[in-house]
Amino acid sequence: MTFHLSWACVIICCIFASLAKTSNISDMYPPLWKESPGQFSDYKIENGKYIINFWHYPERLGMYKILLNKTAKYFAKFSPENEQNILWGLPIHHGWQYHTGRLADPTRSTDCGLKSGDHLCISVDSWWADLNYYLSAMPFLAAIDSGIMGISSDNVTFLPPSKDQMNFCYSVSNCQSSFPEAMKKWNEFYQHIKSHSSSFDDLLEYLWAAHVSSLEVAHKNFQNRLKYYSKQEADFARSWALFVDYLAPPCFPTTLIRTYEFQKELPRRMLVSGDKVPFIGDFSGFQNTMLFALNLLHKVHTYTVILCLTSQCTSAATRNIWKNLSGTQTCATRIARELSPIGPTLC
Repeated sequence: MTFHLSWACVIICCIFASLAKTSNISDMYPPLWKESPGQFSDYKIENGKYIINFWHYPERLGMYKILLNKTAKYFAKFSPENEQNILWGLPIHHGWQYHTGRLADPTRSTDCGLKSGDHLCISVDSWWADLNYYLSAMPFLAAIDSGIMGISSDNVTFLPPSKDQMNFCYSVSNCQSSFPEAMKKWNEFYQHIKSHSSSFDDLLEYLWAAHVSSLEVAHKNFQNRLKYYSKQEADFARSWALFVDYLAPPCFPTTLIRTYEFQKELPRRMLVSGDKVPFIGDFSGFQNTMLFALNLLHKVHTYTVILCLTSQCTSAATRNIWKNLSGTQTCATRIARELSPIGPTLC
C-alpha cells in the first residue's frame, strides 16, 4: 500500500509543481460557459416547473453555472472572483469531457455529441456522461433542497434520457428515494457551506465525501458502458475512476485555477486502438507520463487486491489502509508542502 501511496502522491505533486499562472480567470471557464443559462428563468417552464434537459450540454453546464453563482457568497471569504469555490471542479471536468468528445455516443449508432453531428447532445451511452450525471443532478438538487438556491424543491425537474431511465433521478424527491445516502452527503456539504465556522479544509472533506458517495452508485450502474470504447480508453476510464477515489483522502482542492491546470494534463482526445502509452505522438510528454502513472497505479491496485483476497481481506480494506496512511501526514503533507506557496493547505 505504501507503493500505492507513493504513486498517487507523485501524480498529484508533479501536476501541482507544473502549475502555470493564468492571468485571466475567464480563460479557465469551460467551453460555452458564457453562452449557457445563468439563472432559472433561462430554462423552459411547464406547469410552474423549470424543465432542464440534462442531455444537452449547455443546459447541464448552465445548472453548474447557477450553482456556482448561488454559492459564491459562501466562498468570498477565501478569495475574490469566486475562484476558491470548490464546486468549480465539477463544471471544469465536465467541460473537458465535452471538449475531448467524451460526451458523444461511443457506439456511433447516432450523431449525438459528434462534431459533425449534434455536437451539443450528451449521449446516455457515454460512460463519462452517465457518471457526470450523478455529479451534476445530485449536487444541484441537494442544493435546492438545502435552501441555497432560493426556490422550492418541487419547482425543478429534469428530462429523462432515451433509455435506461431507471438508472437516473429527475427531482429532489426522486433522487432522495433512489439515492438516499448520496443525497444525504450532499446535503451535509451544503449545511457546512452555510456555517460561518466551517474552514476551507472542512468544506473539502464534506465535498469529497459527497463526491465519492455519488460515484460509488454510478460505478455499479454503468460499468457495462465501457464495452463501447477502445481498450485504451476503457483502461484510462478505470484508472481515472480509481485515481479520483485516491484523491479523496488528502482532499484535493477543486478550486478554479487548480482544477483548470490539472485538466490540462489529461488526454486531449479519446484514446483509440493503436495509442501506446507513454508514446502517443500528439500528446505532450507530461500527458504521456500522466497516463503511464495512472495505468501503473491501476495495475498496482489490482495486484494488491488479488494478494489481499488470498489473505481473506477486501479491496475496501486496501482503500482504508490508504486513508489511514494519508491521515498520518504522509501523502497529505507532501501535497500540502507542494501547494503551500499558492493557497490554503489541504486537510
